[in-house]
Amino acid sequence: MLFIREDQVRRLVDPDAVIRAIGAAFTRDYSESLRMPVRTSLELAGGAVLLLMPCYDSELGLGGVKTVTVSPQAGVQATYELVDPVSGKALAHMEANWLTDLRTAATSAVATDLLARSEVETLGVFGSGRLALAHFTILPRVRKFRRYLVCGSGRSDVEQFCARMTGQGIKVEPADAETCASESDVICTCTTSPVALFDGRRLRPGTHLNLVGAFQPQTREADDETIKRARVVVDTYDGALGGAGDLLIPLRNGSIARDHIIADLHEIASGKKAGRTRAEDITLFKSVGCALEDLVTAELVYRRVLDR
Repeated sequence: MLFIREDQVRRLVDPDAVIRAIGAAFTRDYSESLRMPVRTSLELAGGAVLLLMPCYDSELGLGGVKTVTVSPQAGVQATYELVDPVSGKALAHMEANWLTDLRTAATSAVATDLLARSEVETLGVFGSGRLALAHFTILPRVRKFRRYLVCGSGRSDVEQFCARMTGQGIKVEPADAETCASESDVICTCTTSPVALFDGRRLRPGTHLNLVGAFQPQTREADDETIKRARVVVDTYDGALGGAGDLLIPLRNGSIARDHIIADLHEIASGKKAGRTRAEDITLFKSVGCALEDLVTAELVYRRVLDR
């Protein structure tokens, strides 16, 4: 069995290849080849959550499971175990923090490419942690942005975050929530906030949003107004209806009905359903994380290691 360190994952995997692989995975009809139960969630001490995300894809010929802990102290910590489905033997054990950040941002990039207007100028990100950094790094690969805004939590680390992004060639401006919501063409929410981050009335027509931070039924990053105004696409129906508080809360209070979710990502990527129908549409991709994204990315890592 291979042990693949975090620095190897960062060094070996091409983000563009991950975007292509995840896009291809959602484009094909995986109803016969994929086995992907809804993830298991277990509450731990101190407000931490343990997540188990298994997946087997007969077309890839691989199976695997990601183990994730999300805690207030340590944030997201992940490992991935890739297995041979025939022998049952473990092929590789990977440190998977960057793998998780990368596959999340790459999936947002796939959704952005499918749903956002072609002519956009400003990318706004809520959050200043690892996931925010990944989104600033990955989304410019599918759209040419001229301006970058970040709305942090009010902590002093926002200036450090902007300096770090400048060092990577992206000039990011700090912004308050109102500015970030009202002046961005594409918005990504990458926070641990349990409550809405901005007033949905501030969104301009034509905006696209990727909501990726909240993953529990009681937490949300977008308010009812945002959800009501948007054409909503989810990564998977089962995942979203099991854990996406951004949608479950307005469903419970009657602000939206079930048919307000117009499609999942496969239906958009395969052309079965339309996402954006007009330039003025507000489109929204809600992701709680999908084990197929992890398996596809882990397979790329594994093949790159074998090829060396």
